[in-house]
Amino acid sequence: MTDRRDGSESQPVLPWHSLSPRAAEEALQARPGGLTSDEAAARLAEFGPNRLAQARRRGVLMRFLHQFHNILLYVMMGAAVVTAVLGHWIDTCVLFAAVVINAVIGFVQEGKAESALDAIRAMLSPRAVVVRDGLRQEIDAADLVPGDQVILVSGDRVPADLRLVEVKELRLDEAALTGESLPVEKQLAPVAEDAPLGDRYGMAYSGTVVVFGQARGLVVATGMQTELGRINQLLAGIDNMTTPLLRQVDHFGRVLALVILAMSALLFAVGVWWLGHPPAEMFMMVVALAASAIPEGLPAIMTVTLALGVQRMARRKAIVRRLPAVEALGSVTVICSDKTGTLTRNEMTVQRVVCASLCVDVQGVGYAPEGYCEVDARRIDPAAYPALALSVRAGVLCNDAVLRQDEGQWRVEGDPTEGALLVLGEKAGFSAQAGRQDWPRLDVIPFESEHRFMATFHEPVPGEPWIFVKGAPERVLEMCRAQMGLDGVEQALDVDYWRRMATDTAAKGLRLLALACKRARPAGAQLAFADTESDFLLLALVGMMDPPRGEAIAAVADCHRAGIQVKMITGDHAETARAIGAQLAIGVGRPVVTGSEVALMDDRALREMVMSVEVFARASPEHKLRLVQAMQSQGQVVSMTGDGVNDAPALKRADVGVAMGNKGTEAAKEASDMVLADDNFATIAAAVREGRAVYDNLKKFVLFMLPTNGGEALLVIAAILFQLTLPLTPAQVLWINLVTSSTLGLALAFEPAEPGIMRQRPRPPGSPLLSGFFIWRVFFVSVLMMAGALGLFLWELNDGVDIERARTMAVNAVVMAEMFYLINSRHIFDSVLSREGLFGNRYVWLAIGACMLLQLMYTYTPFMHAVFGSAPLGRREWLDVIGAGLLVFLGAELEKAVIRHTPLGRRLRGEK
Repeated sequence: MTDRRDGSESQPVLPWHSLSPRAAEEALQARPGGLTSDEAAARLAEFGPNRLAQARRRGVLMRFLHQFHNILLYVMMGAAVVTAVLGHWIDTCVLFAAVVINAVIGFVQEGKAESALDAIRAMLSPRAVVVRDGLRQEIDAADLVPGDQVILVSGDRVPADLRLVEVKELRLDEAALTGESLPVEKQLAPVAEDAPLGDRYGMAYSGTVVVFGQARGLVVATGMQTELGRINQLLAGIDNMTTPLLRQVDHFGRVLALVILAMSALLFAVGVWWLGHPPAEMFMMVVALAASAIPEGLPAIMTVTLALGVQRMARRKAIVRRLPAVEALGSVTVICSDKTGTLTRNEMTVQRVVCASLCVDVQGVGYAPEGYCEVDARRIDPAAYPALALSVRAGVLCNDAVLRQDEGQWRVEGDPTEGALLVLGEKAGFSAQAGRQDWPRLDVIPFESEHRFMATFHEPVPGEPWIFVKGAPERVLEMCRAQMGLDGVEQALDVDYWRRMATDTAAKGLRLLALACKRARPAGAQLAFADTESDFLLLALVGMMDPPRGEAIAAVADCHRAGIQVKMITGDHAETARAIGAQLAIGVGRPVVTGSEVALMDDRALREMVMSVEVFARASPEHKLRLVQAMQSQGQVVSMTGDGVNDAPALKRADVGVAMGNKGTEAAKEASDMVLADDNFATIAAAVREGRAVYDNLKKFVLFMLPTNGGEALLVIAAILFQLTLPLTPAQVLWINLVTSSTLGLALAFEPAEPGIMRQRPRPPGSPLLSGFFIWRVFFVSVLMMAGALGLFLWELNDGVDIERARTMAVNAVVMAEMFYLINSRHIFDSVLSREGLFGNRYVWLAIGACMLLQLMYTYTPFMHAVFGSAPLGRREWLDVIGAGLLVFLGAELEKAVIRHTPLGRRLRGEK
């Protein structure tokens, strides 16, 4: 049991939502006058303050030192030690500086991730109004205890978990906690003990917001025992996932380090004990081999490539918070998305109006009043249909919401369903502002849950009174004696027709309202319930929903073409989720699984089910977290999107957590790896494309870099085995690596995405960085480079040229081969013998130009002659060097042609 002062296990734990208000009062020993000050103080000492506990964190120094525990940094530090042994201090300083910079970046990013818990704690209300000692008083919310009576009014943030005992028109925005897209109307009746969080209508949970009405509730849980506290505990217990690339590079680095050590030890032993070389000379040769084989440029180029990906994603409204997430996006196999605000607009929109004998479709989505009415795909003028025009008027006038435009953005103040009716009015040419001036409201009966309707009284012209009603269809139907025909003439009420149309509209996932009117004035001085009992004319049924984003529909299709599964995990109702999913082509023809069904499954059953279902409804934070973990256990790379605090645990657990920037909570943003500045699912698809391009460029760099290292290593190995003069000194090896990594390799980071990249299947999550084909390509090009350089070196020695000039030929042959091979590397399989292939990336030629300048300095400046032992070359020698480069270029293009066009090559590539 944990310490009672943190308010955890010492609090009474009961299914409060299934208890009546009286039973809750008895269980908490609550009285009408509230707790006394002494009782409150005693309970505060017993249960602890109403705040979320902070998890223990590593100290600043330990967090910083932990950043060095990375195989990439080990490789860089190893390379730095080698250069220090060789006395190449400039390279040593550069490498150690890169190590420190990488560690600092990781340190800063980890600090940002830890602030997710702080963001959840910030959701707690700082103050609360309670009844104590028989008096209403405002206290610090941290001093709330179980049994306190809390008073809620519109605009308040609920300060603790409450069992409601009195409500008046209470509606709460629970979207951040449950994913419910609309404010939830609260009532006092108990619900089933196993009811999902979003269906517990007698509860008000900490962190949610009162959007309308008033209430009184009993505190039943504080601090870590609240639903918000449970999410905080889930989040604190989740470790950040590493990305597929880092896992691959970690494995690659370990294998490469072992290979280098084993090869160096073997060659040292062969050279000393078999070939008889002096140990000191062999040690320098082995150091040269190690220097040539260590890919010291990989971490730096990887960082640059990822950083460029971050910039490109930022231009597409995707803000990356953790650098490795750039590549991880490119490897995702499943995208799990919240519904409200991500796949949908989070803006209720009227989509259908059903009048007598007429079904009208309404075009245009969201709060922007852009759209029109149509029947059978034919645009109509609502004014030509009296029943439709009066229905629109009734929806605008019997309405408390306000539609505003701020800085080009349309928004609704008030209930979203009422806002949707105002937008419908604007589309139909009935402005709310003008309508309310011409049809002033004289009286109103506000919406109440027990009556389920709202009524308003208007008299635009003296002697022409109107009473409009909107509400639940079954309730409004009871109030009607007739219906209005399309021509405005009263007709007999066809109850079966309206019930059939209500069922059909609801089946499409639309929220229903009925509209009716009566030409009468109140019987008394004010509009009363007696005036609304009967004699109304039924005007229309209005169907509305939070529609899918148009661009999200296209983005989901793009993901499907790219072999990525898209799953909707929402806190909303199953039928709503099913309808939205059908419009997005998610889960069509498949069952919808609810959170309560997920709760009944053990981990094995969940793993077996999770990949065959695409829509999950009524999901709690625990359900979302379990679903992500189940997919990851199946080897999937999972991206999770969301905007609420209820999404935070799953966002943190996912391989790539994606939060909404506009409507997302701070808790969701801080738990994520990436934030969408436009809250648009389509941005995720664009980011996936960028992520795939980043990984492609990293592969291209590895395929470019390793043959360089391999060619140098083969030169050294050949010299040792055949007892030749060393073609390259250790210092010259480091010069080659420095020049090619800092100039040539960097150009590949700027490669644009190849055509068709989003038509490829995601790479298998467990695939190694170097496939069998890649190993073949590295070996093949390494041999070509070694053959050209060694051949020129031996040719020059045979002609009696001094060793300095022969080595300068070998160095320039290797670098020239890399210049040509850089052009080859722009496409892994496709030929570069085209205008696009040769000139499609201007940075390639800029890099070649810079590298050529460095090589001319190396070859002709006296300072370089003194440091590296180089010597000037003549015209004939340069032609020979270019020939060595062409050998590699043409050989690589021939190999790619074989791979593309022969069955053996396609098998080597991995195709069937």
